[in-house]
Amino acid sequence: MTHQFDVIIVGAGGAGLRAAVEIPAGFSCAVLTKVHPLRSHTGAAQGGVCAALGNLEEDNPEWHAFDTIKGSDYLGDQDAIEVMCNDAPRAVVELEHMGMPFSRTAEGKIAQRRFGGHTRPVDPSDPDSKRVAVMRSCYSADRTGHTMLHTLYENSLKNNVRFFSEFFVTELLYENGVASGVIAIEILTGEVHTFHAKAVMFATGGDGRIWRITSNAHVGTGDGLIITYEAGLPLEDMEFMQFHPTGLWKLGILVSEAARGEGGILRNKNGERFMERYAPTVKDLAPRDMVSRAIITEIREGRGIRGSDGTEYILLDLTHLDIKIITEKIPEIVGFARTYLGVEPTKEGVPVQPTAHYAMGGIPTDVDGRVRLDHKDGIVKGFYAAGECACVSVHGANRLGTNSLLDLIVFGRRGGKAIANYLKAGAEFAPIPANAGEKTRAQIEAIKSRTTGEKPAPIRTELQQLMMDDVGIFRDAAGLQRATAKIDELRERYSRVVIDDKGMQFNTDLLEAIELGNLLETANVVVACALNRTESRGGHSREDFPDRDDQNWMKHTIAYKQSSDGNGSGQPKIDYRPVAVTKYQPKKRVY
Repeated sequence: MTHQFDVIIVGAGGAGLRAAVEIPAGFSCAVLTKVHPLRSHTGAAQGGVCAALGNLEEDNPEWHAFDTIKGSDYLGDQDAIEVMCNDAPRAVVELEHMGMPFSRTAEGKIAQRRFGGHTRPVDPSDPDSKRVAVMRSCYSADRTGHTMLHTLYENSLKNNVRFFSEFFVTELLYENGVASGVIAIEILTGEVHTFHAKAVMFATGGDGRIWRITSNAHVGTGDGLIITYEAGLPLEDMEFMQFHPTGLWKLGILVSEAARGEGGILRNKNGERFMERYAPTVKDLAPRDMVSRAIITEIREGRGIRGSDGTEYILLDLTHLDIKIITEKIPEIVGFARTYLGVEPTKEGVPVQPTAHYAMGGIPTDVDGRVRLDHKDGIVKGFYAAGECACVSVHGANRLGTNSLLDLIVFGRRGGKAIANYLKAGAEFAPIPANAGEKTRAQIEAIKSRTTGEKPAPIRTELQQLMMDDVGIFRDAAGLQRATAKIDELRERYSRVVIDDKGMQFNTDLLEAIELGNLLETANVVVACALNRTESRGGHSREDFPDRDDQNWMKHTIAYKQSSDGNGSGQPKIDYRPVAVTKYQPKKRVY
């Protein structure tokens, strides 16, 4: 079946819905999503969306921009960061006007709290003076992503956006530098659909499911990333994955930084507030990459707490917080601890460990969401990306907490406006490639027709444990080379993957098999880029190259797919794009 819309948006999280709201009347817009829109992963975001509103203490966008640049370990593009931070106050107030129910101050203003890496100078006249934590995160208790997602979904319905829920996109229709639509499997029926469009936006989220311990939803399998890569377009900075320092032990479920923003303290087995050693000024509110490394260092040096399964964790101490703060500001966090670990956070510490959380890399775009054709200045006609699957790059090597929801609304809006302008300028439907959908149909037939082979689950489990062991918070050449060889083996085994369900309707066996292929190919790119970058920066920490190398590595990694080299490895071709530096030269990150 073939459908035709002026705009196709793939993904119904914050970025996709914010773009959909911008499509003007008179143009048709469809949103395709693997799950119901309100199950999109934006709903899992807890702590807040940052903006220098200054509702509770002095703040300004310039300080926010500096923090974001410093937090990115100076790999973020400073021109794009300035765009985001300057637009943040307007973007948050706009959400309020759309109906988003923010928590409030006693005066009725949007409430704000402290978050990791967000600071202000003690002496505003001296930007190099000591910096202390600032209240910049605008929040709805600890359900900020949930309320944002509902608000944007309601506004999308008001804007007459057409939703195709439970449609799994498998191909980008792309030819001669022009995007013309997508191919998708309707999960209900198993039918392959063609969606023809003048403009396509990917807002498909991240790839956290490559790792075993992750805060990402099960749908976070890197689909949009690898579909773009398979079309011959580049991916940027794929080596940079953020491990959030506080996921629930064993499970990886997010325990928001909001808990530390409200006064929670990380403690080792000796009861020591160990972050005082690693970040003497901001302590537990240091950037996430630094806190995650500190936790693993504590565990390695024997100060972790051994659990019943032999793994180790540290404790998040909330016992000293006022019960009103717990019940009103972080109710979901304490609820998760009670439900999933059986601990009572008002009386005992919550066992936590770092969890794979956010991909800083992705599909390279400009500040208007237009996808880059290459590592130079080329732009793909009619193709846009926003949200976690995109790399603007405002997060560089490490994202600050609450900048993700801000990224969604700022660049989702800008992408939507860019699409609207593209349509108004007379965009036309490009021809659909002659082989549209053939790859998807062939893949479905190959998987379903096999009667012998290996099931997806063991391959996926091995991949996820491999990535935890060798491509985690700390990395080195030996581990990355092991990972490269093992992924080659897993990819070869995947070529013989077999499933039990041979039917059409709701064939989740088939979907998981296709998703596994996406995970394997995405992991292959991540490992290749990590092995290539011989320095430590942000979320990429090489124990064999422990220092940041600004002379050689102030540049973005740009990875392209190339044909197999003859032995089945099919490693990406890597090129580079320089980091945009406007005001702030790289300095040592000290907190």
